[in-house]
Amino acid sequence: MFDTELVDEILSQILTAAHRIERRSRDIFEPDDFLISDAGIDKLDAICMMLIAIGESLKNLDKVTDGKFLVRFPEVDWKGAKGMRDIISHHYFDLNAEVVFSICKDRIPGLIETTMKMKKSF
Repeated sequence: MFDTELVDEILSQILTAAHRIERRSRDIFEPDDFLISDAGIDKLDAICMMLIAIGESLKNLDKVTDGKFLVRFPEVDWKGAKGMRDIISHHYFDLNAEVVFSICKDRIPGLIETTMKMKKSF
């Protein structure tokens, strides 16, 4: 088995980051809202930092569970979430606001729901 306390802590970190994304994107109604002002760009930067944190936490979760925990919850594209971390980290200036907007609106709610389900599975 694996260290359930560590897994719970990592899941809590993912939830914290996802809730921050949800809060920070609340008044973003279209991708251009990120780009039309300094405040929008600052939100985009802050959201991307949380997406990096989520991706890194997912990679750590895979390490501490030998890749056996995330696969139990196929409703989230874990590979895509981890890959987004790499894209943001290594290709930040090529970032597409539409992709980040879509993640905020379409993927983060499901990530939160699934992560809470994961925490309850212990």
